[in-house]
This record gives sequence, C-alpha cells and structure tokens, in this order.
Amino acid sequence: MTMFLTIAVVVLIFVVIFQIAKVSEYVSVLKGEEVSRKQSNKINGFLMAAFLVLGLVGVWYCNNLLFDKTLLAHDSASVEGARVDSMLWVTLAISGIAFIGTQALLFIFAYKYQEDANRKVVFFAHSTKLELIWTIIPAITLTILVVIGLRNWFLFTGEPPKNAMVVEVTGKQFGWIYRYPGKDGSFGKKYYKNIDNASNSLGLIWDDELAHDDIVMEQTVYLIKGKPVKLILGSRDVIHDVGLSHFRLKMDAVPGIPTTMWFTPKYTTKEMKEMTGNPNFVYEISCDQLCGNGHYSMKGIIEVIDQEEFDAVMAKQKPYYYTAFPEKDPSAAADTTVTAAVIKKIN
Repeated sequence: MTMFLTIAVVVLIFVVIFQIAKVSEYVSVLKGEEVSRKQSNKINGFLMAAFLVLGLVGVWYCNNLLFDKTLLAHDSASVEGARVDSMLWVTLAISGIAFIGTQALLFIFAYKYQEDANRKVVFFAHSTKLELIWTIIPAITLTILVVIGLRNWFLFTGEPPKNAMVVEVTGKQFGWIYRYPGKDGSFGKKYYKNIDNASNSLGLIWDDELAHDDIVMEQTVYLIKGKPVKLILGSRDVIHDVGLSHFRLKMDAVPGIPTTMWFTPKYTTKEMKEMTGNPNFVYEISCDQLCGNGHYSMKGIIEVIDQEEFDAVMAKQKPYYYTAFPEKDPSAAADTTVTAAVIKKIN
C-alpha cells in the first residue's frame, strides 16, 4: 500500500509541474514573450539571492544540529592524532572560506547582473593579474597543506619512541588477530603455509624458539594509556585497512608487505565513556577497505587501560605455543600431577 501511495504522489508531482509549465507558456503568449521573459528574469534573480541566504542558513543549521554526532565533537584519543585534527580544522577553514566566497559571488552576480535594458555590455577577455592571483594563491595554499600532511605522515609511519610497545595486527576474512611478543621482546617467524585456523591462525614457525612465548588474541587488543604503541600490520588473505577513527589514524594491511604506524593513547576506555556520556563506548578497529561479503562484520575492539590493569590482563594469557602443543604447557602438567596425587591419596 505504501509503495502505491508513493508512486501516486510522484506521478501527481510530475503532473503538477507539467501543468505549471503549460500555464507559463499560455501566460507568455498572452503577455508577449518579451514582457514574460523580463519578468521571469527578475523572478530568477530574486530566487538566486534567496537560495543563497537559505542555503547558508541550512548549512549552519545542519552543522549546529549534527556536529555533536561527529568525531570532531571530542578530542583525538591519541596524542599524535591531535595533529590530524589540527590539519583538518585548517583545511576546513580554508576550504570553507573559499566555498562561501565563491558561492556568494556566484549568486550575487546572478542577481546583480540580470538583464537590464539600460546596462551596456562590457567585453572582458583577459587579465594577467587576475589569472596570477587565482593560480598562485591556491597553489601556495595547497602546497602548505600537502607539506603539513607529509610531516604528519612521516611522524606516524616513522620510528616510535624507544619505550614503545609493539603489537602485530593481522587482518583476515573477517576479523582481526593480535600478537604480542613474549618476555624475549621479539616476534617469532611465521609462514603462510603453516596457517591452521584450529591451532595456528598466524602460521607461526614452531621451530623458531622466539615464537614459543608469543601471545595471540582475537577480537580485543589491550593498550596502555600514555605509552606509545607501534602497530605492525599485515593480512593473511586480501587487502584490509586498519581504521582507528578515534585515534585519527588508518593504514592498509597488505598480504606479504608489513606496514607500520604508531601512536600514544591519551584516554582510557573508561575515561572516554565519561567524556562522551556513552556507557557503551568502545574504541573500534574498522576495516576501511571493502574485503568481501563479510566486510561489515570486521569490527575489532581496542581496550585502553592503565599499566597495572594491562599487567594483570597479560598475566592471565598463555603463549600461543601451548595451543598447538597443550601437552607442553607447564600449568597443564602441574594440574595433572596434582590430580594424580589427589587420586592416589583418595585410593
């Protein structure tokens, strides 16, 4: 029923527009085309001026109404991301001034220079000065913006501070896998042919002893407030893209070509819940590259916590090596010994 009603309304609108057009033609015939054209010209000039005012008011109203729903309503959640916010505000200011200025001139000229029998036509073909102005000024402005962007890019993708923690993020269809180096501080080697979803989702090479203490997690990754973190990004199937909107960063995760970026978390997840007034707030890792039918489900969680909480979380984690070889897990062996002792005592 709703569909038929919608179709009827659309058809009715077209009929009304058609009838108005026909009436305008009849009026033009009755008044004379010259008189009608001049009247239409004045009406169009007024409508252009009105459209300018209403359009700018609409832009202001939409911004005022929806700004709190954008990421810019709150500070960047990373120290380095504040540079992106600053760059974005500068870009918005420059482009906003250019947009409002050019649109105002467009509509004002349409109103001011409407047809007038008493105005003489002036032929204006060329002005070197004007061409230099509208070429050099935009070129200088864009160059400055590009330089600022490159400086920020080199910072994010450069070497982090020496005290930075390192986390490997691997994209897959359709989720994220996180790996922390163990007590040795180094990642073990991996090989894609070793990938086994049941016991070796990253394809770690178990002959490499550096891999024996690596910790692997899925869904949620834990970071420390105020401590720089270097992310080593990769993919085990297609191109993904690690999007960290709250931290103002993103980077492609490419199969076989590790990419890196680093940042310093500024607020814990708990603090962001209070700042945003949203008790369900979470830092998200989104995939910003269409990667298949399940692309929509690639939502990872970043939990930013204090150092003490982080130490407590990591203390509960077991090296991924014991997933592949549970019989070599010392805690499992100890449990078996205790169980055997209890059984022996009972007997």
